[in-house]
Amino acid sequence: METEKNKNPKNSKVYLIGSGIACLASAVYLEKDAGVPGKNIHILEKDKITGGALDGAGNKEEGFVVRGGRMHEMHYECYWELLSHIPSLEDPNISVRDESFEFNKRFVSNGQARLLKDGKKLDVSSYGLTLKQQGDFLKLTFVSEKSLGNKRIEDWFDPSFFESKFWFIWTTMFAFQRWSSLAEMRRYMKRFIHLVDGLYRLGGVMRTKYNQYDSVVVPMRRYLEERGVNFHMKTEVIDIDFDLSEDTKTATVIHLKDKKKIVLEKNDYVFFTNGSITESTNNGTWDTPAKLLGIEESGSWKLWKKIANKDKAFGNPSPFCDNIDLQKWYSFTATMKDSTFHDYMENFSGNTDGTGGLVTLTDSNWLMSFVIARQPHFLNQPNDVKIFWGYGLYPDRKGNYLNKTMSECNGAEMLEELYYHLKIQDLMRPVTESGKINCIPVAMPFIDSLFMPRTIGDRPDVLPKGSTNFAFLGQFAEAPKDCVFTVEYSVRTAQMAVYGLFETGKEVHPMYDSAHNPKYLIGALKAISR
Repeated sequence: METEKNKNPKNSKVYLIGSGIACLASAVYLEKDAGVPGKNIHILEKDKITGGALDGAGNKEEGFVVRGGRMHEMHYECYWELLSHIPSLEDPNISVRDESFEFNKRFVSNGQARLLKDGKKLDVSSYGLTLKQQGDFLKLTFVSEKSLGNKRIEDWFDPSFFESKFWFIWTTMFAFQRWSSLAEMRRYMKRFIHLVDGLYRLGGVMRTKYNQYDSVVVPMRRYLEERGVNFHMKTEVIDIDFDLSEDTKTATVIHLKDKKKIVLEKNDYVFFTNGSITESTNNGTWDTPAKLLGIEESGSWKLWKKIANKDKAFGNPSPFCDNIDLQKWYSFTATMKDSTFHDYMENFSGNTDGTGGLVTLTDSNWLMSFVIARQPHFLNQPNDVKIFWGYGLYPDRKGNYLNKTMSECNGAEMLEELYYHLKIQDLMRPVTESGKINCIPVAMPFIDSLFMPRTIGDRPDVLPKGSTNFAFLGQFAEAPKDCVFTVEYSVRTAQMAVYGLFETGKEVHPMYDSAHNPKYLIGALKAISR
């Protein structure tokens, strides 16, 4: 049974569970394209702050924190179109899209220190793939996703592939692990084949002017509040009732934590961001490690598990959230009232801040990488304060310098390990002793959950068959062919939900198809054979 679209939503109420980019985008489309009055749109958020994985907070005294940053590129068709309607935070006469494009014209990614070993730059002009590995790479783009099932990347490539420069670049740029889903890697290879040629210098990677909370989330929230959209913070949804028949699936009641409930009327809707990569994160401090939390401290994972038991069309969260040791990694944000580190990296790399990108220490047991964004990275960051962000993919391994796992380390120790690899311990010791540095570590138990091996159906359809008033959103709903761990994916699911349930006269933006462009195919072939 095909979903009947709502042609007259003036009296409809729409409840959005979560406040990440998928829900914020849905609210924009509901008001702008579907005609739902802003006052009838309700965003229900468990936490006290909006934005989901697009975050950034802090000050110079307590230190700044970005748990992670989403990379952008030119062909995020849904995302950039969305942001073309959102006025910039600093200048309401230009859009967030235009602000970002102008910023990226001035600060073009051209990383000159992408991989390091023994504190020295590696030549990455060749990806170092054997003929067999090049063949395996190409073969993967031609097989069907269905034929791959829940295979891991390590099931496809030989062991030496994981020592190649290509893998070091790939694994750290996108946060794939060797045990990640082969099907997801295939999607990335096809979706971003136009970037393969410049991957070694981060060519084509775009960024926002500031951290993504200030650059994207704050302007979107302001835009929505000006149109009457309601934000209900510290409001946790713990269950949803459904009327399930052979042909239809209708959400009937939303249960909140304090025994309150929202009864859905005939023309009401609920959109749910099932799963979250930033759920249960925990911050440490300069002298205390971050704690690893789990499912019990989460909201969306528990809710998804509960409703998945009601109908198989609601997906299967277990592959994505039941193996925290395979999904976690730790990040850290350093705040420095001193420019010594940034000056050193500028001279060492040849990149001014904002033009380099990820620097990976290939001989780090933690596989540590870091990036210096354009300063200031926060609106409230003074000129004499510098920040940078880093992460480690293997937090359970002991350091090369410290006899501790990354997960056992506080912020000060994470920086010590970094300085050891860069061979700048003596340079940085006076700065550390002056007390002009802070570093906040973050434990992220579900950060790689979206790359876990899965089979078709584990991610539910955005609109499950027979759904009359219910949609899934975000990284754990199924948007065929597109790539998880991107803002584009979340915004695409928002378009699919709104345009699928409401009569808007609009269609979901087609995905940029570089995999069938001979120019990019030839460029990728040349690149992997260099």
